[in-house]
Amino acid sequence: MKEQAEETQERRSESNELVQHMLKERNQLLSLMLQVSSEGAEASSVKSVADLEEFNQVLVDYIAAGHFGLYERIAEGKERRKSVSELAVQIYPRIEQTTQIVLAFDEKYNPENNEHKLNHFQEDLSMLGEELATRIELEDQLIQLLLESKS
Repeated sequence: MKEQAEETQERRSESNELVQHMLKERNQLLSLMLQVSSEGAEASSVKSVADLEEFNQVLVDYIAAGHFGLYERIAEGKERRKSVSELAVQIYPRIEQTTQIVLAFDEKYNPENNEHKLNHFQEDLSMLGEELATRIELEDQLIQLLLESKS
């Protein structure tokens, strides 16, 4: 009985660490998004290109933190709380949709992948922001359930 309780505590501690990592990436992403959006589409200085490169890297890291951290853990059956697993299954298709939009944005605006054509950058960044807001709302539902389930 004691071993089972310790195992449960260890699994929940892992989930908490994954959540904290994802939230750290999210905060960094939102800060960089604000910085990049304020520079505008006309900015082509070395600084703005470097900021865009950093933004894209953190954007991909944030998405990966969710996919290869929290969601993978749930998909592998390491999350035993039924309510958490059910919500994850329910929201995952929409989360995956946002992932595809993020990857398309990265492909289009990653300084390593193109010639820095920023014609539609502000519109694309705005659409990305809306998608990220949706993703954050869904993730927050899951995080809230994870934290409630701990108590």
